[in-house]
Amino acid sequence: MKMLTVGPKDIYQFATVKEFTKEFKLGANDLVVSIGMIYDAFLKPYLNGANVLLVDKYGNQEPTDVMIDAIIQDAGQFSYNRIVAIGGGAVMDMSKIVAVAGGASIDDVIDHLPDFKRKVGLVLVPTTCGTGSEVTEIAAINRTRLGCKAGIAGPEMFADHAVLIPELLYGLPDHVFMTSSLDALVHSVESTLSPNATPYTRLFGYEAMKMIVNGYKAIVAAGPAGSSERRAKRNELMNDFLIASDYAGISFDTGGCAAVHALSYQLGGKYHVPHGESNYAMFTGVLRNYMEIKSDGEIAKLNAVLAELLDCDVTNVYDELETLINQLLPKKALHEYGVTREDLPEFTERVMTTQARLMRNNFVPLDTARVRKIFEELY
Repeated sequence: MKMLTVGPKDIYQFATVKEFTKEFKLGANDLVVSIGMIYDAFLKPYLNGANVLLVDKYGNQEPTDVMIDAIIQDAGQFSYNRIVAIGGGAVMDMSKIVAVAGGASIDDVIDHLPDFKRKVGLVLVPTTCGTGSEVTEIAAINRTRLGCKAGIAGPEMFADHAVLIPELLYGLPDHVFMTSSLDALVHSVESTLSPNATPYTRLFGYEAMKMIVNGYKAIVAAGPAGSSERRAKRNELMNDFLIASDYAGISFDTGGCAAVHALSYQLGGKYHVPHGESNYAMFTGVLRNYMEIKSDGEIAKLNAVLAELLDCDVTNVYDELETLINQLLPKKALHEYGVTREDLPEFTERVMTTQARLMRNNFVPLDTARVRKIFEELY
């Protein structure tokens, strides 16, 4: 049994982009993959002749097969021996695939990933605090040609180096901060409940939960929504959220994500809801259904840990967790995103037929009727 995988050879931390680019000697042999806003605000003075590919020109949604094929083609116009991806989960996931593909199409990569060997270096620098993509071998893709969202994973997609730079996150909009950090929270919970979890992964998973929940409490206590006090507290804690995201990524790279992600992919794929927000829409609904089936074992320990963090009775833990999170990002019912009742059987079928990789990581098995029940309850 695999106990733990930590993919990057090392994890660096720098206070500023300037320090990072100096230490990593960015230059003409690099392909920097980012977005326009990050390029303009942080990167432009420090590239030292590096090639640049800005992925927001291909679309602003989560990565699709069509976007990635276009990026692979355009990356082929440059000469480079290292990809340096500086962005959110979408930028890092797409860069992993470009690095592995070597010019091949995304469908070829997905269908034959074990046959691909990465020939260029890969450095991943997150600009959000959620996906943990910088420390995982996983990339999530909306396969529009097949009508489903899926994840792919392989050791060639691990970065050589992961780099944490809190400066890059200080200007995050509140909504982006919350959707990304919620993704990390869900990673930590799902991987800890997974049957693949080990003492090592749970160590990282529980620590990530504690850091994120305590961070949320401190931000809420700092001042009202939108206040400078709340923003200052968030920036003060940003390094903690970055590390928590890495911890959660290390945990789920071995333990795996499960039903929350499998169900949320349906909402994100059809209605383009940000990944962390779609996870939150499903989060406690899945946990409550786990509890209906099996209320002892690891989920009892999880609930006790969360109850202690939230200073509440264990029987109210999911309500109290939502009360806290709702002060930062209000939860919505599925119909508020445009979901119709006609979507629910389709969503259920897609979960059961396309998300087996995730559903095998559930705390307890969920059958078709149970998945449909969850969607109905959250509708």
